[in-house]
Amino acid sequence: MFFDNYDTPVFRPPSEARSFILRLTRGCAHNKCTYCNMYRGVQFQVLTDEEIVRQIGMAEVYGKNTIRRVFFADGDALVLSTERLLKILHLLKKVFPNFERASSYAAPKDILRKSVEELTELRKAGLTLLYYGMESGDSVTLKEVNKGVDGPESIEVGSRVIAAGMELSVMIILGIAGKDGTHRHALATARALSAIRPTYLGAICLMLYRGSELKEKFERGEFEPLSPAGLMEELYEIIDNLELPANERCIFRSNHISNYAPLAATLPAQKEMLLRDIEDSIYELKKMKDWDVYNHDKYAVM
Repeated sequence: MFFDNYDTPVFRPPSEARSFILRLTRGCAHNKCTYCNMYRGVQFQVLTDEEIVRQIGMAEVYGKNTIRRVFFADGDALVLSTERLLKILHLLKKVFPNFERASSYAAPKDILRKSVEELTELRKAGLTLLYYGMESGDSVTLKEVNKGVDGPESIEVGSRVIAAGMELSVMIILGIAGKDGTHRHALATARALSAIRPTYLGAICLMLYRGSELKEKFERGEFEPLSPAGLMEELYEIIDNLELPANERCIFRSNHISNYAPLAATLPAQKEMLLRDIEDSIYELKKMKDWDVYNHDKYAVM
């Protein structure tokens, strides 16, 4: 459910399909990641209180008693001050009697600007789930894609969210370091995930989007992407080196449209099963000889 004009694109996680999409910002304050074109051409804007209240008022008309979950859009709604976010959460509880929780994308710099105490306060007010596109735990890779943080900072972001008692969904990108950096990226990412211990973990495969600097780098011959089998080999290395406490539960999924094999497991309990499934996917992909040459249509989409 979405109540705002469509002058700029709106993105949300698949799991928020039935949530009320409440737009707090337009675009992305950072908007410099070389692999992303989601908000290119969109001037970043924080919506006014009047614009936010208008959306909530319209949603009240259509879903006062049915809205349970709310997703804060766009790319980094947590750029708002803690005080302002708390006011919005309190209003949502007041307007929607069946309100259960709010969630949001979490840009790393926005999280680093908030203390564990602030995040805890937000969690108690109803913001209980954050989606964090970590992409990689490797400082070299993060610098190359202009993420705005390094490896230790990316760990601090996730650890701060977990320390506040929030649920954390971490996304990593397979192939983002290219062929030359695959092992470095895989090992550093495994170490970062082991330190963070996220609630949910998702893996998507790199797609080179029109308008992104990484696609332009690829077209100049300065970036060599991994083959489909290489992407799965990188995932195998990440999962194989991932160390999570036996008594914890991390839900893993790789069912994004970019993925070559839909994989699912609960970690660490099903780690060996997941590794076998990845091995099977590598075997099948290597049999597809046509994929030995990079499929440019696959990488140069959208």
